[in-house]
Parts: sequence; structure tokens; C-alpha cells
Amino acid sequence: MHTPTVDETVQARLILSTHRSARLRVTLSYRPDDPLAVRMAFPAEFSLDEPGHEPGHGAGDGRGEALCDGPGDGPDPDGGRDIVWVFARHLLAAGLELPAGLGDVHIRPATGRRTMVELRAPEGTALIQFDSTDLRRFLWRSRVVVPDGEEHLFLDPDRALAELLG
Repeated sequence: MHTPTVDETVQARLILSTHRSARLRVTLSYRPDDPLAVRMAFPAEFSLDEPGHEPGHGAGDGRGEALCDGPGDGPDPDGGRDIVWVFARHLLAAGLELPAGLGDVHIRPATGRRTMVELRAPEGTALIQFDSTDLRRFLWRSRVVVPDGEEHLFLDPDRALAELLG
């Protein structure tokens, strides 16, 4: 049985300063074959990396540290490669209610129906504002595919070990 991937593209704001921000599209993804994680893909033009530089890979531990798949994970319609951050689904859910996160990813509610996502990398920090309704809808859709508490039923330890060993 094939379980569908959940993909949703939403509008967000990259906070540049107290009085400046830039609109950007962010693609949220949830894959049942990686049931504990969510992905946020940002257009390549918002990368802090120098052209041609590929960032190192970190491990997402569920506490908020991100795995930046980096350039090359997904195509950008403008010809570049999306920048993808991977972190725990439960972190996204927790951050909608209260400040959450340790390490590279922090999520917190903001005034109105907004949620702030802070992504930290050696190259710098990005602060992105989302409409909370968009994030809640995405989480709801992911829970329809894999309900909270049933993630273990979708884990494939043999595949994970094969990926780890290369």
C-alpha cells in the first residue's frame, strides 16, 4: 500500500529588519517513509550560502536541530535548487502553542494568527513568519496520513540502516 506524501506551498515573510520583510513561497512536505519529520523548502535565492558552496549536513534529533539538505534537494522553478530544512513534526506542532526548539530550529507563536520559525546555520540566522492557519492545515493533513502516536508503524529500520551505511 502506497501512502501519499503531503505537500503544501504557502506564503511566508522573511524578516529582514524591524521594518523590512520579503515575501517568499515555502513548500511544506511530509513523507510517511520518514514519519517523524517535516520538511520546509525555501527558494534558492534566499540562501545565505555563496554560489557553488554546499553546506554540511547535520542530523535532526527531534529537539529542533535541522538537517539542511542544502542545494540540490528539490528544483526551484527559477532554475536553482530549493534549500530544505528537516526537523521533527512534533516540534512544529509544539511551536504553534508555546515557544519550542533547541539547536538550529526554534518555533514560537506570534501576535495575531502568526507563527515565527527561526533557522540557525553557520552562515547566519533566518526569521520567517507564517500564517498559523497554513501550518495547522499542513499538520492536520500529515496526521490524516500518519496519526500522532502511530509513526512507529511506518518506520522501516532496514531502509534506515541501509541509508545510514551508504
